[in-house]
Amino acid sequence: MSFKILAINPGSTSTKIAVYDDEKLIMNESILYSSEELSKYKSNMEQLEMRIESIKKLLLEKNIKIENLDAVVGRGGALPPVKSGAYKVNDYMIDTLKNRAVLDHASNLGAIIAKSIADSINVDSYIYDSISVDEMSDVARISGLKDIERKSMGHALNTRAMALKYAKDKNLDYKKLNLIVAHIGGGATVYLHEHGKMSDMISDDEGPFSPDRSGRVPCISLIEECYSSKFTEYDMKKKIRGKGGIYSYLKTNDLRKVEEMIDNGDKNAQIIYDAMIYQMAKAIGEMATVVDGKVDAIIITGGIAHSKKFTEKLTKKIKFISKVEIMPGENEMESLAFGALRVLKGEEEAREFK
Repeated sequence: MSFKILAINPGSTSTKIAVYDDEKLIMNESILYSSEELSKYKSNMEQLEMRIESIKKLLLEKNIKIENLDAVVGRGGALPPVKSGAYKVNDYMIDTLKNRAVLDHASNLGAIIAKSIADSINVDSYIYDSISVDEMSDVARISGLKDIERKSMGHALNTRAMALKYAKDKNLDYKKLNLIVAHIGGGATVYLHEHGKMSDMISDDEGPFSPDRSGRVPCISLIEECYSSKFTEYDMKKKIRGKGGIYSYLKTNDLRKVEEMIDNGDKNAQIIYDAMIYQMAKAIGEMATVVDGKVDAIIITGGIAHSKKFTEKLTKKIKFISKVEIMPGENEMESLAFGALRVLKGEEEAREFK
């Protein structure tokens, strides 16, 4: 018996949807929203009905019958800390996302849209590997300042999917492996998968810089900048996420353009490019120490993993730790659908959000 699954991934200016028949991709589309259209709404949650209608309209245009679906899975939003894997969407989760989400993020709509569509045809809805998956150890949680605790929030969906795929492809048991998975895209996060748990991670505000995130910066200088009266709180947050990293130095967040600049002899672009690789290598090395250097593999994923120049330079720095696997792309739609499929096939049990 095969299962048809609709996967939904709301982003800031788009909603990606995909339909799978078991592991076979049937449809993969992005619904784009103009800035004028989105300007009508004060928050992501106000866009709910508009996004639901746009999804239904596209499915109708593609001749995808909703009533033939066996499940709907949405991107997990900014919930309080949750475990990895699947959660069945329930009313408490919906209430939390609508009224007590950790932050206003487009992914908060994923579970709500999924449940709305699934309820209309009387099937189950799920989220899978929410952005707030937190399996960090007690020791890893300590920041060094009592009032501030390290938190886990990042690219859990894709990093765990790539770890599971690596184990499956190599015919290995994921729960017996120590894997370091670095997701490198607009933002960068590095996860340690220790015997089936994401026991530590380096988020995009405490690790290497990336195309538009500053990563870890000197604390005293950052505090001085905050109190300089030059910037608002919004300005400072944008300097960290959105206008940091490569963008702050070179006014582009497109690594392909940076590589073109380097090819044209731009020495400053070369230094910034190399510094990003340098910091990423340090972060991966940092994760290796958590398991006393006993690392079975390092996986490089995310959009930037498509760059042969970048991955070759990074691999050169980290291959002494363990073998390096390049698994490019974000793979989010596949990760969502395959996660729900494992639940439907009885290979994994969905958790209850409470």
